[in-house]
Amino acid sequence: QLQLVESGGGLVQPGGSLRLSCAASGFTLDYYAIGWFRQAPGKERERVSCIGSSGGTTLYEDSVKGRFTISRDNAKNTVYLQMNSLKPEDTAVYYCAAQSWSGYCPGYDQNGMDVWGKGTLVTVSS
Repeated sequence: QLQLVESGGGLVQPGGSLRLSCAASGFTLDYYAIGWFRQAPGKERERVSCIGSSGGTTLYEDSVKGRFTISRDNAKNTVYLQMNSLKPEDTAVYYCAAQSWSGYCPGYDQNGMDVWGKGTLVTVSS
């Protein structure tokens, strides 16, 4: 069974940091582009970041650029999202997803993702 499991969410104060992990089981991530998405209360799910299969390509939405860093460790079958300088508007459930049809990120969106995790909640509040 193909699974992605997110972890690392929690409650953090504004300006703080968290590192999210996305671990795969039942398949290897080597050939997949991996995207992070988030859904805030009452809002639609949106893109956050993507990393290509080799790790050489990374994309960020403007709202997180310069604050978030995506990385991957294929040996550990895990993708990470380092989130710094967190803001209350970053509060959301964060999902990782795998894209099998291409190892490249440009144009990634949730409709093209094949495997999804169940999400981890990030709450930024004082």
